[in-house]
Amino acid sequence: MNSFIEELKWRGLFADMMPGTDEQLNKEVTTAYIGFDPTADSLHIGSLIQIKILAHFQQHGHKPMALVGGATGMIGDPSGKSAERNLLDEETLLYYVDCLKNQLSRFLDFEGEGANKAEMVNNYDWMKDISFLDFAKNVGKNITVNYMMAKDSVKKRFSGDGGADGMSFTEFTYQLIQGYDFLHLYQAKNVKLQMGGSDQWGNITTGTELIRRKAQGEAYALTVPLITKADGSKFGKSESGENYWLDKKKTSPYKFYQFWLNATDEDAERFIKFYTFLGKEEIEALIEEHKTAAHERKLQKKLAEEVTVWVHGREEYDKALKASEILFGRSTAEDLISLDEEIFLEIFDGVPQKEVSKDDVLGVNIVDLLSEKSGFLKSKSEAQRELKGNSISVNKQKVNEVFTANENDLIDGKFLLLQKGKKSYFIVKVI
Repeated sequence: MNSFIEELKWRGLFADMMPGTDEQLNKEVTTAYIGFDPTADSLHIGSLIQIKILAHFQQHGHKPMALVGGATGMIGDPSGKSAERNLLDEETLLYYVDCLKNQLSRFLDFEGEGANKAEMVNNYDWMKDISFLDFAKNVGKNITVNYMMAKDSVKKRFSGDGGADGMSFTEFTYQLIQGYDFLHLYQAKNVKLQMGGSDQWGNITTGTELIRRKAQGEAYALTVPLITKADGSKFGKSESGENYWLDKKKTSPYKFYQFWLNATDEDAERFIKFYTFLGKEEIEALIEEHKTAAHERKLQKKLAEEVTVWVHGREEYDKALKASEILFGRSTAEDLISLDEEIFLEIFDGVPQKEVSKDDVLGVNIVDLLSEKSGFLKSKSEAQRELKGNSISVNKQKVNEVFTANENDLIDGKFLLLQKGKKSYFIVKVI
């Protein structure tokens, strides 16, 4: 078996392939592509498997190609969808394409002179000048409507699973346009393999059929499973339905890190194979080690470290780790003070806060700060009582009744974190 396919199989990332795919990969350096639809200005963690497949492909000596769908993005892929999505205007779409190109260049090696140097293409470049009549004559006549109707992505929408509106002609043509992408890349760049999620099988094989009929050539398909959590729920969304994005402006590295850290034991065993580049022996050893002391969550910690470093870099991982340690109490006041505003407010999301003038915070006795200045505690007597009981902390450090805050105590130069007991927090924002 080809080493790339073997790697996908032990990682649980293999769904299906056309006959002859492994022989093709053993025969020569092969170019394969995966398409990414520009539906936003960032990819999210649902795209990580596709990126990972291309990275593995390159590591095994083959040439990966990322296709950003500037043309197909104008239509929308019906695969796995129950309704037609909103179409984007050209200006927005081209902006999204540029964003995705920049993002993908972080994960694949586009440098050097090797035969397996990564490449990026945009199908808008070859689709924009094709007229409808030319497409109908040169492409459409090669694939029958019966063939297109037999695809699962089409049948589901016509059988009632896709809602009352069925499928528009625009969406119906999607598989033909994606098939033409494969034909164009086969002829122009000798691309012989298209890869994607298992829901893409119908679209990909339309391309191989078009290549067979139009170019009398041989091309291949390989798919990976669609990822769900062990309980069957959708992977990659928060409980409120939000995406976890790869752009740190949309999802902070801290929040991204927390997503992986909070994986269940069962999911962590699967995800560490899916989403890291660790070898088989190391992963198996980690899983066994985790089973002997599951409460230490070593598997989740390693998973979160590997994926966060891969996506955001070591420096952002270190910040996220420090933030997590602060949240769970294993930190110093210096760690807390060194946080920037964004991470600090994310860690203590939902904690009540009040804006207080600098003159009412710095140099002010802690009793006054806790009570009349901030309103955290109801009265001076309550503040004095809690201080005597050693239950008041400022920036996670216990304080007594003689404490006063100074500039050096401010988190990112503008916050103080007040705390009563273990769980009652209050943020003072200095203005």
